[in-house]
Amino acid sequence: MEENAFEPSLSAWERLSETKKPIVMYGMGDGAEKILRVMESMNIRPAEFMASDEFVRGHSFHGYVVKKLSEIEAQYEDFLIVVCFGTSLPEVLERIERLSERYEVIAPDVPVVGGGLFDSDYLSDHEIDIMTLRPMFADDKSRSVFDALIKYRITGDISVLRSCETDKSEALELLNIGTDETYVDLGAYNGDTVEEFLRLTDRKFKKIYAVEPDRRNYSKLRRRHYALGSAVFEHINAAAWSEDETLTFYRRAGRNSSLTDTVSEKTAGTPVEIPGRSVDSILGGEVATIIKYDVEGSEKQALLGSAETIHRYKPRLIVSLYHRTGDMTELPLLIKELNPAYKMYLRHHPYIPAWDTNLYCI
Repeated sequence: MEENAFEPSLSAWERLSETKKPIVMYGMGDGAEKILRVMESMNIRPAEFMASDEFVRGHSFHGYVVKKLSEIEAQYEDFLIVVCFGTSLPEVLERIERLSERYEVIAPDVPVVGGGLFDSDYLSDHEIDIMTLRPMFADDKSRSVFDALIKYRITGDISVLRSCETDKSEALELLNIGTDETYVDLGAYNGDTVEEFLRLTDRKFKKIYAVEPDRRNYSKLRRRHYALGSAVFEHINAAAWSEDETLTFYRRAGRNSSLTDTVSEKTAGTPVEIPGRSVDSILGGEVATIIKYDVEGSEKQALLGSAETIHRYKPRLIVSLYHRTGDMTELPLLIKELNPAYKMYLRHHPYIPAWDTNLYCI
């Protein structure tokens, strides 16, 4: 572990508090809302909002006229850019890299779901968990990624984040996916990860369970893979949960629907009641060989609902570790409690901020 990896000298919020440069918020939407709320609580005021040229249409955000980069550059000699959106698109990542060569750029870490910040107070409160977890990872690469992610989440330094990226194909090789798998896809969205599984197996598998709570995404999922047939493809319009019960679900655009939401009423989405299902109930004692957990902040509940399956069969697991502030430490420790035999690998795939950070359990 590098020296002071858990005690970066200056946090993202301290940098924003102390800078004499104008602060330019890059992006709008939910990410900007969350970052702005933290800044307001610390009496940090941005100077401007900007967006990529193709998105600037004379609109405003929180009372600021949204400007192009060229307009900002004409107005200020130097400034600090705060990245307020998430992206994995290579061309956008390259654009951010180019900006960082000319200006100071940070991407503050805020949770996708829930409250709290991964800051120095969090590190202090969870020091024992962090030090306990680090040696549990199965390889040096995982420990290096763990150190880098902690440093990034404190500082918002995108160069640290990008230094620990791994192509997803390398991570998937760890799973050694064969042609007789029973795959449980929790948070199946519109079927894109089912499609990825079909490509990896050359469409040779035993069975797929696809669980998706959003009705529109669920309809797309069914239409996309209806030809597989119900005997081998079971689609379930429900939320992955710790037990079978009725839940309140906030329907929003794309992948962003969730069971809990701390955003304002303006952006919270439409609440609807949906069934919650546990993996153990869905499988009814049958074997699963691979389970993917990407359920917008409900990963802990979904893992608890898989406890019997994990203990009995030790399926390979793919678990998202970025939705909630504590996921990166709490979820791996929970998995080790459910089955200590797992080897755990931590990987971060190209994304700003630290989304698409996954735990691969073998």
